[in-house]
Amino acid sequence: MFFFSTMDIILLVPALALALYAQWKVKSAFSKMSRVRSASGMTGAQVAESLLRRNGISDVAVEAVEGNLSDHYDPVHKKLRLSSGVYGANSLAAVGVAAHETGHAIQHKKAYVPLVLRQRLYPISNFGSMLAMPLFIIGLIFQFKILIDIGIILFVGAVFFTLITLPVEFNASSRAMAQLSQGGYLQANEISGAKKVLDAAALTYVAAAAMAVLQLIRLLILRNSD
Repeated sequence: MFFFSTMDIILLVPALALALYAQWKVKSAFSKMSRVRSASGMTGAQVAESLLRRNGISDVAVEAVEGNLSDHYDPVHKKLRLSSGVYGANSLAAVGVAAHETGHAIQHKKAYVPLVLRQRLYPISNFGSMLAMPLFIIGLIFQFKILIDIGIILFVGAVFFTLITLPVEFNASSRAMAQLSQGGYLQANEISGAKKVLDAAALTYVAAAAMAVLQLIRLLILRNSD
């Protein structure tokens, strides 16, 4: 059965549990560190702007964006967008998240290969992920092997995108912590607090990758079970 079976419990439930735990972990860590003010008193926006200047990046604008934990770097428009809980806040969480997003801007400037690859794959992966499951389900229902195979191939592209995202995110966090420490933005006893937020955020990407890989395994098993 496609929609629910013992296979789903074995493959997908653990991944779903990890995803839910990761979401709880990042919200918990961010909430806790949002209550701890950084000694420097710098806001997330100020840290981001300072780090951009420090790394010789003058063509990236820092701007506020609505939403909770909606922070991201837009490499197409060269915008570093920070949520309200980060942009104007001076907490350890805000400083850590701002530095992480700046890490992506630094990656962009240095043409970090995984980031470049992810950026080029995004349109294809996004298109493929929308079509993969409908084609697979239609093929499974009507026993059209060609549609099943096309759906799996498209889904493989989406899986690869989640996997290439891992080094991009880990590297951005690594750059962030190095910049914050070397630049004196955080004191030695503050580093671990900011790192907890970034480590929790990284877990969400690990969970997404695990879910995608296990879903792919599920599709392959279904394809070969006919």
